[in-house]
Amino acid sequence: MKPRRWLALCVAVALTLAHSAGCNRSAKTANTITLATTTSTQDTGLLDFLAPKFREQTGIEVQVVAVGSGQAMELGRRGDADVLLTHAPAAEQKFMDEGWGHERRPVMYNDFVLVGPKSDPAMIGKQSTVIEAFSRLVDQEAPFVSRGDDSGTHQREIEIWGLAGHHRRDGRAESSEQKVPVPLSAPTGDWYIHAGTGMAQALRMANEKRAYTLTDRGTFLALRKELDLQIVFEGDPFLKNNYSVIVCSSQKHPHLNTQAAEQFANFLTDPTTQQLIANFGVNKFDEPLFYPTKSPTPAESSSGP
Repeated sequence: MKPRRWLALCVAVALTLAHSAGCNRSAKTANTITLATTTSTQDTGLLDFLAPKFREQTGIEVQVVAVGSGQAMELGRRGDADVLLTHAPAAEQKFMDEGWGHERRPVMYNDFVLVGPKSDPAMIGKQSTVIEAFSRLVDQEAPFVSRGDDSGTHQREIEIWGLAGHHRRDGRAESSEQKVPVPLSAPTGDWYIHAGTGMAQALRMANEKRAYTLTDRGTFLALRKELDLQIVFEGDPFLKNNYSVIVCSSQKHPHLNTQAAEQFANFLTDPTTQQLIANFGVNKFDEPLFYPTKSPTPAESSSGP
């Protein structure tokens, strides 16, 4: 074969391969999204339940990166996630204000609970507010495992420590619903243990060390049978735990698959999916792990007018 014809053939093959690779990349991009989310949605099994249903409806594969909410938003800032599912409202609002998010929608909620040894040696269960409960932990230097990972749970924990410190300095019981400007800092001491892990690992560490920890209710219920821990404090309004879906901004990162991310946000907030969320965990745990934002709870939906 003459050199010129050989060169032309090589160029043609290269162009064909490049076009084919480009088509494959486009197809993969159109049919895949990266979801950065908090560990609680993974540890409870909720995403393992929902993601296949989304794939069946749309053909879009969800690649899940389960980290703390703060780390999930950092992935969004770097352009390494198309969509987020997080539970850190103040940080989420900052993320949106800085232009990293295209849209943010409420999806579901549950609550945070304080868990500890069944004997409750620090008598946390006798306290009236979550601020008093955390103040009691400090006074008793009761072993406490902090996630320490900038997750939504960790951020809420730090907020409560700030309020508890304010309460102890002033010597009065502030309502945890009051917006008190206080420094956000955690206590120090050998009794305060930084885990630097997800919720499931932090719960297992608390179980091993016979310590207290703050957890979302859903993850605790999902792991309850393997733990020798119980809920020692719950019900304070400040412990409500809201989850939101955020579609990351393609103006910041043009390569993001915003269209597919919006489909995922639509899926999560669709009434049918909201009802799936409402029923998730009911049969196994006798109560839902999450309550949907837009749909009634199972008890409400099954009751008459």
